[in-house]
Amino acid sequence: MSRTWNFAAGPAAIPEPVLRQAQAELLEWRDARASVMEISHRGRAFTALAAEIEADLRALAGIPAHYRILFLQGGATLQFALLAMNLARPDQHADYVLTGHWSEKAAREARPYVDVRIAADARESGYTALPSRADWRLHSDAAYVHYTPNETIHGIEFHDVPEVDAVPLVADFSSSILSEPLPVPRFGMIYAGAQKNIGPAGLTLVIVREDLLQRAEKRPMAGILRYAEHAAHESMLNTPNTFGWYLAGLTFKWIALQGGLAAIGERNARKADSLYDAIDGSGGFYTNPVQAAARSRMNVPFFLHDPALEPAFLRESEQAGLLALKGHRALGGLRASLYNAMPQEGVDALVAFMRDFQQRHG
Repeated sequence: MSRTWNFAAGPAAIPEPVLRQAQAELLEWRDARASVMEISHRGRAFTALAAEIEADLRALAGIPAHYRILFLQGGATLQFALLAMNLARPDQHADYVLTGHWSEKAAREARPYVDVRIAADARESGYTALPSRADWRLHSDAAYVHYTPNETIHGIEFHDVPEVDAVPLVADFSSSILSEPLPVPRFGMIYAGAQKNIGPAGLTLVIVREDLLQRAEKRPMAGILRYAEHAAHESMLNTPNTFGWYLAGLTFKWIALQGGLAAIGERNARKADSLYDAIDGSGGFYTNPVQAAARSRMNVPFFLHDPALEPAFLRESEQAGLLALKGHRALGGLRASLYNAMPQEGVDALVAFMRDFQQRHG
């Protein structure tokens, strides 16, 4: 057994108790006499499991009854287009807030289906600070306002929910979903790829206010592209990712056992603080360019004072049991992702290695 601390940005670490339970149940799930991957998604056993998982998620995140929960496929990237198709008429516009790579891509993928207007843009800062709220250009007739609460690559995060009045607020929570309490009623729609805080890649979570499902009635599109159709068929319009759905359910139960989202949020804040303290206290050997008030708790990019040391840092850190610390190719440098499954002990091990590396190479 050589498992160690996995700081990958996604697909990311899954809680070990979840993996162990899945391992134990892999050949024979409950009393099905078969794997959960082998039974019909339309059979009573799996439909009961799906209902149980939805109930667990509603309780965990406080999701009101007038919101529909969809377990879809295609990742958050597919939702960039689908949300525009489903939440706006072809003659409408939508307001987008740009804070990094993924919000940029969300706006770009929506443009064929809605008139995208940039309400705020942090590009001038190099995506190291959030755009001032006083400068946001929001429109009361927008179909929706879209933003990305946490930018996985640039390590920038909103620590509150923007106020957009009566316009539905839509958010890509892929890299921060279930990392702290989630005020669902503040949103028209929340969506997230599963591969960071929910489970394995291949599952996508959509939480959408029920009244918004009717907006696309007059837009021509295939039924498989309509949120309303997926809702009407309980996310089983086509064969779903049953194993990903099952693993998500195990993760929801694991989060509840940790004390729920409030406890998870406190733990995540402590982990992030300890890593940022190590970076800021290194005397410039390590740096993080993001404005302190906008720093992400989930994804921490950092840089060595001498980039020539990066290969040695990556080689030695892997030898020390610290995996996947290479930064995204769009930004370079290094990056540690501190999702729910990463315990404080893993962060402590990274901090200890960073200090040792600095002593040897500083």
